[in-house]
Amino acid sequence: MSGDMSRSAPTLEVVAALAGVSRATASRVLSGTGRSSSQAQEAVLAAAEKLGYVPNLAARSLVTRRSDAVAFVVAEDERTFFADPFFPTLLQGAQEVVADRGLQLMFMIVRDEPSHRRLVNYAAGGHLDGVMLVSLHGTDTMPQDLEARGIPVVLVGRPIVDEPLRSYVDADNQGGAASATELLVARGCRRIAAITGPMDMAVGQDRQAGYRRALADAGISYDESLVAAGDFSRESGERAMRELLAAEPAIDGLFAANDLMALGAMSAIGESGRSVPGDVAVVGFDDTPLAAQTRPALTTVRQPIAELGRAMAQCLLDRIAGSGRSEPVIVQTEIVHRTTA
Repeated sequence: MSGDMSRSAPTLEVVAALAGVSRATASRVLSGTGRSSSQAQEAVLAAAEKLGYVPNLAARSLVTRRSDAVAFVVAEDERTFFADPFFPTLLQGAQEVVADRGLQLMFMIVRDEPSHRRLVNYAAGGHLDGVMLVSLHGTDTMPQDLEARGIPVVLVGRPIVDEPLRSYVDADNQGGAASATELLVARGCRRIAAITGPMDMAVGQDRQAGYRRALADAGISYDESLVAAGDFSRESGERAMRELLAAEPAIDGLFAANDLMALGAMSAIGESGRSVPGDVAVVGFDDTPLAAQTRPALTTVRQPIAELGRAMAQCLLDRIAGSGRSEPVIVQTEIVHRTTA
């Protein structure tokens, strides 16, 4: 019998006895709740390590009403997620913060109404303490549905519907797009085209607004025929550039609202017999690893993607702890000068 007992998992009472403290004190130390002396903390942690004690998370969740898990949710399909380096880099930044807190990070793709309902029901069932929501389109009600069930939500990107209580982190998309367009103007470009992101997302609207602002500041009239819509995919950039060149062969500059579309546009420019940057100067947005790897190397607007992920996770954890703020977190952008402009 003694052999069976020696192989059984140590209990909280055994940890407390070895540390020379009460069960309540041991519980406070191991759960990170309440106050205890530094001497008690050291004794309990040392005893837990010596015994190989593993907390009963199910029992703890009944007391704390926490699952110790948060979700990173992308409102796109799998193909979009894996094709765009933006998403994995953002996820990496979020994971760093969540892991430092000893929490679990769940990754989910929610691309349609059934998966939307499954996420909301799963979170409402006590399995998630909060949700980081990425790439929200239009008037998607996912944030409202989660918040209505007591699940804190933090968005990456300004919501398209202005709601002052919605927590989000974002880059200075309008300022970055304006800087990209100003660079093309400074280079001497006058027929400057733009490939926008999805206009059912604030990021698409803001980057187009920055492009228009810089043209106005330079005294260049906005021309609708020089603007084509994309969906942030490489294929959409290539298609849009073909359309733009067919409508206006004299284009000498291009601002693409992300790097993937810029790379697609460069392929279309090359196919037309033109060169980059000799005939058409190109500036992208994001500064994903692909920007430096392509030839010619892409001049682009750097947004600190991993920093956005870290800020999103920190904001969510603060909200879960009850210390979050409602003000948006905006990170700055900068031009990365390479070869294409």
